[in-house]
Amino acid sequence: MRQRDPHLLEGQVALVTGASSGLGERFARVLAAAGAKVALAARRTDRIEAVCADITAAGGTAVGVRLDLTKPETFAATVDEAQDKLGPVTTLVNNAGVPYGVRPHKVSAADADLVIGTNLRGPFLLSCEVGGRMIADGRPGRIVNVSSMTAFHYSGTPTAALYSVTKAALARMTEVLAVEWARNRINVVGMAPGMFHSEMMAGMISRVGDPSDQLPRGRLPDPSLLDSTLLYLTSPASEAVTGTVIKVDDGQFGR
Repeated sequence: MRQRDPHLLEGQVALVTGASSGLGERFARVLAAAGAKVALAARRTDRIEAVCADITAAGGTAVGVRLDLTKPETFAATVDEAQDKLGPVTTLVNNAGVPYGVRPHKVSAADADLVIGTNLRGPFLLSCEVGGRMIADGRPGRIVNVSSMTAFHYSGTPTAALYSVTKAALARMTEVLAVEWARNRINVVGMAPGMFHSEMMAGMISRVGDPSDQLPRGRLPDPSLLDSTLLYLTSPASEAVTGTVIKVDDGQFGR
C-alpha cells in the first residue's frame, strides 16, 4: 500500500460494508492508514477479525461488526456496536454488493430479492439509519456509495442486467439523498469503478476469460488506483462536493 497521510482523517469514524475481502477490505485499510477509526462490517466475522488484527498491528484502529444487508432489522444494533466501540459514525462507505450472472429472462424472484436487497435496499436503509443519527445529533457526515460503470454503460455482457439496474439505482440514490440532507451537512457521494483487479473480477474472468486485451489501455488496473478517489471523497478537501458520482474506469468506457 502506498504511504498515506496518517492524520488526513484523524477524528473520523468510518463504517465500511463488505469489508471482509476485495475492495471493501482495501478501502478499510486505506481509511485506517489515513487516521480514521474503522468498523469493518461483513457477514464473515472470522475474516474481518483477521483484517482488524492486521490494521491494528500497523498502528491503526479497527473493529469488526457483523452485518447482513438483507436483514435491515439488525442495522440499528450493528451501528450501535460500532459506535459503542469507536464513537459516532462520521463516514459510511456502502461498498458491499453481490455480483449476478444470469440472463434477465432466467432471473428467479428469490435471486432478484437477494441482489436488490444486498445492492440497493440494504444500502438505502443503512444510509437512513446512519444519516438519521447524524441528523438527530446535529453532526455533519459523509456517505460514499460504491456504484459501478455498469450503472451508466451497457457492458455487453448479457448476464449483467440485474446487477446494472441495482448499481444505477445506487447512483440515483446518491443524488437524491444529497439533496435531502444538504441542509444537515451530510455529503452523499459515489464512486463508479470500471473493471479493476478484485475478487469479483477474478470470478468473472474464470467464467468468461480475461478482457484486458480488449480494453483501451490493455490492462485491468490495480485497485490501489481507487485510493485517491476514496480519500478525496472522505476528506475535508471535498467538503463542497455532494450528489455526484465520480467515474474511475481507466478509459474503459465511451462517454
